[in-house]
Amino acid sequence: MGKHPDLTEMKAADVLSPGLPNDIAARYGTPDLALEIKALAKTYAGKKKQEPKEALKGIDLNIRRGSIFGLLGPNGAGKSTMINILAGLVVKTSGSARIWGFDIDVNPRRARRSIGVVPQELNLDAFFTPRETLDIQAGLYGVPKNERRVMDVLEAVGLADKADAYARSLSGGMRRRLLVAKALIHQPPVVILDEPTAGVDVDLRRTLWAHMRALNERGVTVVLTTHYLEEAEEMCDEIAIIDQGRLVACGETKSLVQKLDEKTLRVTMIDPVESLPEPLRQRGAVLVGPHHLEIHYRPSQALVGDLLDVISKSGLKIRDLATIEADLEELFLRLTGSDSTEDMQSRNPEASARNDGP
Repeated sequence: MGKHPDLTEMKAADVLSPGLPNDIAARYGTPDLALEIKALAKTYAGKKKQEPKEALKGIDLNIRRGSIFGLLGPNGAGKSTMINILAGLVVKTSGSARIWGFDIDVNPRRARRSIGVVPQELNLDAFFTPRETLDIQAGLYGVPKNERRVMDVLEAVGLADKADAYARSLSGGMRRRLLVAKALIHQPPVVILDEPTAGVDVDLRRTLWAHMRALNERGVTVVLTTHYLEEAEEMCDEIAIIDQGRLVACGETKSLVQKLDEKTLRVTMIDPVESLPEPLRQRGAVLVGPHHLEIHYRPSQALVGDLLDVISKSGLKIRDLATIEADLEELFLRLTGSDSTEDMQSRNPEASARNDGP
């Protein structure tokens, strides 16, 4: 599993209180798959003269127990529809889905009890306090009063001092934390976060992932949808990419990226170069500045040493060089053809975050 450089020193005990689940196996059992989805399809009826819309077109997806799984895709790909089906908010057209071994049709209450969803929208009642919000949420899931670890959960998400403040008085970041608390209050073995860090500040993003890593260490399966591909590459050990309602890729993150078989050799020259020698042009080299050139190559077909020999024989003197690996963004673009700014906030998610308070 990838490690975010800012979180590697943080321990589970530093971000989680004892009231949160620490023995998922004892409470829920140990199925091999946290989520098992087969031929899942959803068609929305067209309004007036519009044609019916196929949001999901027969998705097959298995998410193993104990993983941090990334569910990626451009806007309108069908990610939220799938999540809403699992959460019981949308009725599927066909197919099947199991959550922690429970079929959503055969055992709907157990299936929903096994999942916690953090939605994109801040769907909180402005006139309830965090304490009241969690107490009601726990009651809806049938958690006995003596087992409702409300203050433990609020402490875990950093809202213990706001337990009795109205939700309307909380900052945007605090409301986002309260949504996480709502998803955790019934101690589910599976947590799904639908674009949890969209528009939030850097501190909240790091705190949220610290919580999720700590939960995962205790056995909770975490499923994440995000447009921040760099974030997904760091966080997720497995990913699936959905495009236009179909599953177009699924597997271990590193393995999928490696299948691209692409690297870039970036070379800094001592002397400025006005034009490239023909041998370098034949290798696909391009000038990206008077002192820099880049060569895109396939590691399975070319060796860096051979490329450096060509540069040396061309009379160019090298000051420095670096190789750049293909990344998840390149894989995403290759499979979906999406290049919109809205869909691709991957390189620096902190730069695009709205500073709405921790």
